[in-house]
Amino acid sequence: MTSRVTLISPAMNRSLREARFDDGCRLDASGAAHAESAAGTLPAADRVWVSPTARCRETASALGLTAMEAPELGGLDVGRWRGRTLDDVSGGEPQAVALWLTDPAAAPHGGESVRALCARVAGWLLTCEEIAGRTLAVVEPEIVRAVVITVLESPEAAFWRLDVPPLTATDISGRSGRWNLRMGRPLDVQGNGVGTATATATATATGAETGAGH
Repeated sequence: MTSRVTLISPAMNRSLREARFDDGCRLDASGAAHAESAAGTLPAADRVWVSPTARCRETASALGLTAMEAPELGGLDVGRWRGRTLDDVSGGEPQAVALWLTDPAAAPHGGESVRALCARVAGWLLTCEEIAGRTLAVVEPEIVRAVVITVLESPEAAFWRLDVPPLTATDISGRSGRWNLRMGRPLDVQGNGVGTATATATATATGAETGAGH
């Protein structure tokens, strides 16, 4: 039995543009328009899930998808950093941010650690292995990161080295616990995006990507 999972990252919004830990803000006009232009380009799915955040729900809707919310696919909980910019947090708590970015078990913000997030997502993937057909999920960027870490059996420290651009698809397929990965395929009106895999260590990308859904 082969299972297929396509993960779609949300379209652009203010939090992403400002490298802000997401505070639940909606898609901006250009992000919504981009998602609407890609409607109808995704493969047919047997089930569709969505992270319970405003930008993921609105991205799914703009893509023409009827999705069920999946609490286990919620974004990384950054506790008291929610809604703040990365520059603001780094300026006020530089040691806490440094610890957060280097120790997967750390949660200096009082929320969830990267290790806990990866374990949560790994559990969800186990359920996907038991279901034939295609699962489509519109999820926060850090969920995509956690999936890639799990599928490739990479060290959790690599979490911050993965860049997940807005409105891109990451595909995994496999059976018997073995997954193959295609990462970072941009969605476009023809649905013919070229698959790419990129990594970044810049603070701006880190802040924009990890602020999702908190």
